[in-house]
Amino acid sequence: MNITVWNENRHEKKNPAVRDIYPEGIHGAIAQFLQEKANQVRTATLDEPEHGLTDAVLSDTDVLLWWGHTAHDEVDDGIVEKVRQRVLEGMGLIVLHSGHFSKIFKTLMGTSCDLKWREADEKERLWVVEPGHPIMDGIGEYIELEKEEMYGEHFDIPAPDELLMMSWFEGGEVFRSACTYRRGQGKIFYFRPGHETYPTYYNEEIQRVIKNAVNWAAPTQRSRPVYGNAQPLETIKGK
Repeated sequence: MNITVWNENRHEKKNPAVRDIYPEGIHGAIAQFLQEKANQVRTATLDEPEHGLTDAVLSDTDVLLWWGHTAHDEVDDGIVEKVRQRVLEGMGLIVLHSGHFSKIFKTLMGTSCDLKWREADEKERLWVVEPGHPIMDGIGEYIELEKEEMYGEHFDIPAPDELLMMSWFEGGEVFRSACTYRRGQGKIFYFRPGHETYPTYYNEEIQRVIKNAVNWAAPTQRSRPVYGNAQPLETIKGK
């Protein structure tokens, strides 16, 4: 499988606390645990030409992971449209944490994707509500994170095709934290945890969910549907 991990890579450059946690960038940490014999993993960042998402890279990507936060508006609309088209063609898309506000996620969802948030070093407990789903393979009843940023309802997204996890936070809020969608031929997974000032992506259970999601989102190997005017398969006798 060909996997591309995209990250705006701005916090790591500007915030020493983030750089200390993710010295190779959030994209580097994610790419590292996705490296397996059957996977080819590349990274791409905002400040590269074409944000690292050239036509060649996108056409060679089976699953794209997306992390962004402070620079959503700097992502070129033309690149967003190319990513959208690839999703419709069958490329998997995994949107992580504050990527909920990315142009690509909002475009595919058709809503504001807004929410409540708070940074207060709160405990988060992610409850599995769809234990039979392949993305939840190997995960117990819940994942507990000692400290995370709070995201709270209402989360302005379309009703998920599948809701896999609900988060509870120490301050009392809840949140739909693991949601799947299908757009065109592509599969989309939104996964909430992953604030830049916490070592969330080193948590083995969080890694397991993301690995499972990559496998789930991989394109189905089949011919693309043919659209437009179609000749009849059988002789039409009614004319």
